[in-house]
Formats: sequence, structure tokens, C-alpha cells
Amino acid sequence: MLRRRSVQPTRRAVLHVQALGDPPVPPGVPAWYADRAFHYYVAPIRLPILAPVGARPRARYLAMAFADLDAACAHLLADGVARVIVTAAGRGAIAAALWHDRRKPAAADALILDEPVLSPGVSLSLDIGCPVLVLSRAETGLPAVRRPLAWWRHRPAPDGGLRLGPHVTWLRLAGPDARPGSSGSLQYFDELGRWLGAYMYGSVHRQLL
Repeated sequence: MLRRRSVQPTRRAVLHVQALGDPPVPPGVPAWYADRAFHYYVAPIRLPILAPVGARPRARYLAMAFADLDAACAHLLADGVARVIVTAAGRGAIAAALWHDRRKPAAADALILDEPVLSPGVSLSLDIGCPVLVLSRAETGLPAVRRPLAWWRHRPAPDGGLRLGPHVTWLRLAGPDARPGSSGSLQYFDELGRWLGAYMYGSVHRQLL
């Protein structure tokens, strides 16, 4: 497990989990979180590259990934972390969502899923109780978001194939370059900061500070 500690005193952290074949952690993301009083951890999860993530039966494909997520959270707890945001991209994002749906009470305080990838022809309906942010880019077909705050509302998945729970924000960034490390990264961080402000810094989640 890799770790970047915030210089500010804090008991909250971001745990980014990464499966084989998922995009690497974009440059600038760990520092961005660390500047906002989050420790930042990166942990691998064992998810077979050909596993049909989201399909049934799925337990045999996800057992090792779930164990890795449990172990990573236990490591953060031993490190003094009290509140955790789990982030993931690609197939790892689906595995993280399935893991959180299985863990009752909630295993994390929030999920951020960057372009989650379902297996072809698979639909998924979960009941995740914590706030969830799903990020996507223009080419995926999600409805564009341009207003600064009006989009902070809950709604079902735009494509109908992925339903995560009652507290999900679906956000399509303006274009494929709206990602960290690219020319459009400012929009990525602006929208991420707005979501954190709405869900993580408000009265309900003020204990995260």
C-alpha cells in the first residue's frame, strides 16, 4: 500500500483501490486531497482481468478483491483513520461498489467512482446508503452538467444499466480531456471540490473534518 500523508492534522483519508488494467492514479490527485486534509492511500485489489464484473454468479470472482478491500480498511483504521472515502476507476469501481453494498453497516463514508466499467450486457442494481459520485466523460453519453450547483440532486443511472442507491450524483464532465493531468483538469477538480463541499463538509458529515 502506498501512502501520502497530509501535513494537516486529520483522521480522514481517501483510499484509492486499483485492479489490474484500471487506469493509473492521475498526477496531482494525491496532492490535491492532501492539501485538503485527507491522507491518501493507494491499494491494489486482486480482480482477474477476465472476470465478468457485475455478472451472476460473482462471488468467486470478487472474493479476493473484497478481502483486499477489507484488509486495506483495517490498515487505515490501525493508522488512526476514522472516516474513509473509497475511490476507484474502471472495473475496480464496480468491485468497490459491490463490496460496499455487501458490507453492512457501511464500510466507507462515501464512494467516488470514475468511469465504472460493467461487463457487456450486464446490469446492476445495488442499495448503497452512503453518498456516491459517479464521474464520466463526454463520450459515454451521460447528460452534460454545466450549472454550478443545480445538479446536486439524486437520480437513477442515465443509461439504466447501473443503479447504485438513493444518494448518487451522476456527473458528466465536459469532454474527454476533463481529467487530472490533462488540459481540462481544472474542471475535474472544481466539480470534485463542489461535491465534497455538498456532501462531506455539510452539517451531516461535519464530523469528517
